[in-house]
Amino acid sequence: MNDAATDTSVIIRELKPSAGYERLVEARDADTGLHALVSIHSLKRGPAAGGCRMFNYAKIEDAIYDVERLSRGMTYKNAAAELPLGGGKSVIIGDPKTQKSPELMRAFGRFIDQLAGDYYTAEDVGVSPQDMAHVAEVTAYVAGLEGGEFASGDPSPVTARGVFLCLKQTLKHGLGSDDLTGKVIAIQGLGHVGMSLAGMLHEAGAELIVSDINDEAVRIAQDSFGATVVAPDEILHQRADVFAPCAMGGALTADAIAALKARFVVGAANNQLADDTCGQRLKDAGILYAPDYIVNGGGIVNVAMEILKISDPAYRESRIAGLATTLEDVFVRADETDQPPHVIADQLIESRLR
Repeated sequence: MNDAATDTSVIIRELKPSAGYERLVEARDADTGLHALVSIHSLKRGPAAGGCRMFNYAKIEDAIYDVERLSRGMTYKNAAAELPLGGGKSVIIGDPKTQKSPELMRAFGRFIDQLAGDYYTAEDVGVSPQDMAHVAEVTAYVAGLEGGEFASGDPSPVTARGVFLCLKQTLKHGLGSDDLTGKVIAIQGLGHVGMSLAGMLHEAGAELIVSDINDEAVRIAQDSFGATVVAPDEILHQRADVFAPCAMGGALTADAIAALKARFVVGAANNQLADDTCGQRLKDAGILYAPDYIVNGGGIVNVAMEILKISDPAYRESRIAGLATTLEDVFVRADETDQPPHVIADQLIESRLR
């Protein structure tokens, strides 16, 4: 690993990526306190695209683990949405509430610029469209902007719409009807996507049970949607038709699956399965799991239009509707082969990558 100093004061170095990944790059900037990572999983379908997450990881190994899992998920997500993009992701190590600044985001942008178009960034957890505007001051390899000819803005509502359509498709496959009237949905996490999803479900007649560590968010859901609020450690135990994980990844552990009282799992979180055994555990428990990287693909469709410079709304709508179609194909094949849906989904996407 050789350090490479540049005239921007941002120092980058190539790290050794995990097997099956193309690049892992670290950046530091002493002036702003930037410490960031970019993982590029695949460039087979086009330049890598995926959001930037800012999180206060306890150690660098945790950040590497997260950014690589997320970048692989983006490869699969982009392929599932039939986009001509590869998979990548970035993380900034730090507390977004206390350490983020315009100067830090510009330093991050200079880091991205040095990757010369192999990776396009956008917002994710802890990062906003305004933050991306600062990044865009120093690099063209950025999306999720609120201004400009092809600006896509906050992808969260579009992500939520994709989740909503996939949730309805899951109910239709499992119950024969996608009518949400009276259906109980337990939502774990009320960030931008979870809150948007809650609004759509409420409008469609669903009853909501919600949890979040943010007291203001649960109050809004209670006041606006009549949601029942439970503590974060109780959301898994609720009797519901659908469990919708919309917080951080890894929620579906062996213990969590044993506690679940929902028949279906459809949510917006990335990397929901804690490990490869958990998909089979869900199947064995009689719970139908909708693979996350298909369900939550709406946001990257929105961002892709900005990267690809497409302004036709019909392109976005066709790709988002296609997520539910792809999900149904996965369910049908899973039924035919008696395999868990996540295995079938991986097989489908890997065939597209080939």
